[in-house]
Amino acid sequence: MYNNLSEQEEYIAKQIVDIAIKIHQQLGPGLLESVYEKCFCYELKKRGISFRKQVQVPIYFDELKIDDGLRLDILIEGLVIVELKAQENYHPVWEAQLLSYLKLTQKRLGFLVNFHVPLMKQGIKRMIL
Repeated sequence: MYNNLSEQEEYIAKQIVDIAIKIHQQLGPGLLESVYEKCFCYELKKRGISFRKQVQVPIYFDELKIDDGLRLDILIEGLVIVELKAQENYHPVWEAQLLSYLKLTQKRLGFLVNFHVPLMKQGIKRMIL
């Protein structure tokens, strides 16, 4: 059985959804992922939430260390991974990637946020390990 998420993780989760909806309401779909990332980070900063963007995480395989093995779009408060997309077609591989990111970083909570949707709630996928 899984442990419940911490209060901080739940707080961050609510902020992620709120920020995504706010950005989508103001800008809508159809822009570059980099635009959404800048807006998302701007909102996190305004709310006093710490984050790092484009975080490189090494991958270890036996004795091998791959320094540039993966790059997280946004890591919030060192706890929650957010992967941003601006794609018309949803790809199930995104979920597999996020699950791998969670396992490799030993984080429990991640979000896929795709801004290229008519309603933002259709573009948010929450994943828990």
